[in-house]
Amino acid sequence: MMSDFLFALEATIAARKNAAPESSYVAKLNAKGLDAILKKIGEEATETVIAAKSAVREDVIYETADLLFHTMVLLAHQDIKLTEVLAELQRREGVSGIAEKNARHEK
Repeated sequence: MMSDFLFALEATIAARKNAAPESSYVAKLNAKGLDAILKKIGEEATETVIAAKSAVREDVIYETADLLFHTMVLLAHQDIKLTEVLAELQRREGVSGIAEKNARHEK
């Protein structure tokens, strides 16, 4: 099941988070700190947008995978579990996107 893979990836990222920076890309990124992780997410988001504009399906898939991976690195860096994000998505299920957005602005 695909969700099993995402949870396995989450565990791998968590295991490498505090490893020696020269031993793992995840460790190296975490050692550089939050700003480096955020910069990488920004780069990957931009590359995803560019790929989508090019309408090359394989490029969109590749860049979206990079964006998802780096987002998961951010979640691990901030000790946020994937289940927490999934629970928020589940909470929103069946709620109008417009209503949900308006409720955020009312807070």
